[in-house]
Parts: sequence; C-alpha cells; structure tokens
Amino acid sequence: MIEIFLAGGILMWPILACSLIVIAISAERYWTLNPAKIAPKTLLAQVWTWIKNNQLDATKLRELKQSSPLGQILAAGLSNSKHGREVMKDSVQEAANQVIHELERYVNVLGTVANIAPLLGLLGTVFGMIQTFNAIMLQGNGDTAVLAGGISVALYTTAAGLIVAIPATIAHRFFQRRIDAIVVTMEDEAIKLVDALHSDRRVDVKLV
Repeated sequence: MIEIFLAGGILMWPILACSLIVIAISAERYWTLNPAKIAPKTLLAQVWTWIKNNQLDATKLRELKQSSPLGQILAAGLSNSKHGREVMKDSVQEAANQVIHELERYVNVLGTVANIAPLLGLLGTVFGMIQTFNAIMLQGNGDTAVLAGGISVALYTTAAGLIVAIPATIAHRFFQRRIDAIVVTMEDEAIKLVDALHSDRRVDVKLV
C-alpha cells in the first residue's frame, strides 16, 4: 500500500489530506448533528408547562436558550411574544437562521472535497502520463511493459481521488439530509409555540 501511495507521485499527498479532512468532518458532524440533542422531543411540552404554571422568568428563559439549538429558537420567540405574532415569528426566524448556519458548519467542505479530489487525481494522472511519454521519447518505445507500467502508476492518483470523492459525496448528502430533517422539526415546534400562544393567550416573560 505504501509503495502504491509513493508511486502515485506528489499529488497523492493533497489527496491524502482530503481524505483526512473527510474523516474528521464526518466524525465531528455525526457527533454534533444528533437530532435528540438539537431538537429534544419533550422540550416544547416542558416550555408549555412553564407557561401554564407561570414559571417562565429570566432564569427559565436563559436555561431554555442554553439547553439546545431548539431551545435557543423558542427562547428568542418567547422573549418577544408580548409584541405580537409577527414580531415573535420574526424573532424565531432570525434565531433559526443562526442555528441553521451552525448546523451547516463544515458540511459544504465535504462537497468541495468531493469535487476537488477527482480533479487532483486526474491532474496526477496527466503528470504521470507526461512523464511516461517523455521517458518513451528518450528511451524508445520498444518495451511495452515499461509503457504499461508507467500508465498504471499514472492511474493511481485517479483511483485515489475517486476513493476519497465517493465517501465525501455520500457524507455530504447524508448530513445535508439530516440537517434538512432537523430544520423541519424545529420549524414545526416553533410554529406550534407561536400558534399556541397567540390563539390562546400571550405570555409576558418575567425579566426581573
């Protein structure tokens, strides 16, 4: 394996770097994008219990904001609930945009790597082919084994680039789908809170 890597030439090193980036980001995002931590199923029920029992004060609001990304969104809406439905919805949307930005962190890098890795492999192959044909020009083309061997070495980088790009593409789409599902869940929960508050009664958050 090491011999194949070294035979691929200098462009095998950036391809290796790309593979390490894919592994690191995939591990980090898999750990971070946990739906149960980002949008706990029982959080909205807990918030509604606080509201009905008049327990929603600054301390509870701060606790809610720090509990999870969904909590951050709900807290933003509750902080402005007394200003009306539209203001509350705008506050929720603004907080949601910040949360979504955090969820999408590094994910686009996977897509970039998926596009770059095959190009690096192709570039390595082109360089290898150039070197092979230069050698043929200098030494003659009588030995077909030398030609075949040189071409096979040149193709190592293409294979390596594809080996990196395919998992990167799969990981990118996987995490993008997971983010989309989480965002839909958070939107549903936030809309439920807005509708519940402004179809029943407004909530004045105790800030002191």
